[in-house]
Amino acid sequence: MQCCCWLRSTAFPATEGGLLTRQENESSTRQTLIFDDNQTAAALYGEGDRTLRILEQELGVDARARGNEVRLVGGTVEVGLARKVLEELYGVLREGNPVHASDVRQAVRMVTQKPDVDLHDVYEDVLSAVGGRRRIAAKNLAQRRYIELMRQRDVLFALGPAGTGKTYLAMAIAIAALNRHEVARVVLTRPAVEAGEKLGFLPGSMAEKVNPYLRPLYDALNDMMPFEKVARLMERGVIEVAPLAFMRGRTLNDSFVILDEAQNTTPEQMKMFLTRLGYDSVAVVTGDLTQIDLPQEKRSGLADAVEILRGVEGIGFMHFTEKDVVRHPLVQSIIRAYESRGERPANGGRGNAPPNENE
Repeated sequence: MQCCCWLRSTAFPATEGGLLTRQENESSTRQTLIFDDNQTAAALYGEGDRTLRILEQELGVDARARGNEVRLVGGTVEVGLARKVLEELYGVLREGNPVHASDVRQAVRMVTQKPDVDLHDVYEDVLSAVGGRRRIAAKNLAQRRYIELMRQRDVLFALGPAGTGKTYLAMAIAIAALNRHEVARVVLTRPAVEAGEKLGFLPGSMAEKVNPYLRPLYDALNDMMPFEKVARLMERGVIEVAPLAFMRGRTLNDSFVILDEAQNTTPEQMKMFLTRLGYDSVAVVTGDLTQIDLPQEKRSGLADAVEILRGVEGIGFMHFTEKDVVRHPLVQSIIRAYESRGERPANGGRGNAPPNENE
């Protein structure tokens, strides 16, 4: 990415009492970045130099801004990572995209994991070419890999905790494929399984009873497209949101099909869903095997399918962890706390553990 900045770099030995690295005999590096646009540089620093404070917290460097210049002092590796983050995020801002505190933290994690990462590619707007209502892009390397897999596989299983963007990104890819005329229809479905309640005891017709279970899918749709367009496409059957039970007996040709909350399917329902796929169709199956609401004696169809279908050519698997959660930072800590307590195995106790490697 073209950063449009200049660099001055100095290496000097660590001395007691200075802005130094962890070992007294380790060399410390000072680098000064000079950005060519003061307004963009100010946006990069954030309110109260928020971006620089995050770099200090996450990387242990000293970061000071003055006008369009930023001075970085610290270990050679850490200063290099901080510079990479600032250069990449400056480029993101130059393209007219906002940068929030969460974006800075995610950028630090990404460049730490993969120093040569190009955040321009990671932050590709999934809906940019098709006039989406809002900008939707990967927030981390795992989400970027997920987007790539959805474009490569006809059937993809996405497993991991809530907040990792499994369903939301799948819907964005589906809407983009629909607008590019790669598919003729988008079908969104999930099992109507209640956490402790029975549908029969809820008021209203069957449609009114199952609608609350589908509401998150409607909300995501309206987030990506104007409400009137969503209503028009649903009326024409181009976009369909329905309970999984309504899929029985159908063949879905030329469709992008998303099965959400798949951990709450039975093996019979999962087999029924997977065998609905017709010609030129794509399926994404999302779920969290630690959040199964089925009766204890019931085996999860998601765990069953992952065990049975591993190694089948053309089927992909994407595994997210708590590190990939893009909600409130406390959500990662909450997930880790529950997992460390060990109340329930990672697969929800309903089958063998799924493969551990992302393709």
